[in-house]
Amino acid sequence: MARTHLVWDWNGTLLDDLSLVVSSTNHAFAAVGGRSVDVDEHRSRFRRPVAEFYAEILERAVDEEEFGELDRIFHDAYRLGLTSMTLAADATSAIRSWPGSQSLLSMWFHNELVPAVATYGLAGVFTRVDGLRTEVGGHLKAGHLATHLDELGLSGDQVVLIGDSLDDAAAADSVGAEAVLYTGGFTHPDRLRASGRPVADTLEEAVKMARSL
Repeated sequence: MARTHLVWDWNGTLLDDLSLVVSSTNHAFAAVGGRSVDVDEHRSRFRRPVAEFYAEILERAVDEEEFGELDRIFHDAYRLGLTSMTLAADATSAIRSWPGSQSLLSMWFHNELVPAVATYGLAGVFTRVDGLRTEVGGHLKAGHLATHLDELGLSGDQVVLIGDSLDDAAAADSVGAEAVLYTGGFTHPDRLRASGRPVADTLEEAVKMARSL
């Protein structure tokens, strides 16, 4: 049976913000005397929980208090660059090509996500929009997705998630959903393909794959 509901990821998938994420990450590292990473290294190493990614680059443990400060520095820098960010080139056409219902689930803060979605002309497109309702981000997506689907009244076997990370795939697994992974985001394409999941180089291609699942 074809799946009828599509859950979109925001950062790194619909929003073309990879360069801003890398620069904001480097801003946080610099604040604690850490080295910078380039886009390729970021995509090769990025993972959730983000504290583990930070600890790997900084080559030392990052406790909860320090991660909270790094997360604040990251997001302050990220907000400054948001005004110049655009949607992925084919985001709008990909969204329009899905025949069923759609929702948006992001690890960005909810009170900033909702107005941002409207700013990009997507108000009313999604049956539900959910971001983080916490002060610190960086955690796994699985529980967030489970709550999102509960609020929608959907079971995992009705759903395909389109995202850009291995954590997106793990979240889909945790609820019995399918996942299609997009190479234009935060994770290196080689890592995505090594996972054995369906992998797409464009969002339109991702939707085509999702329709076949």
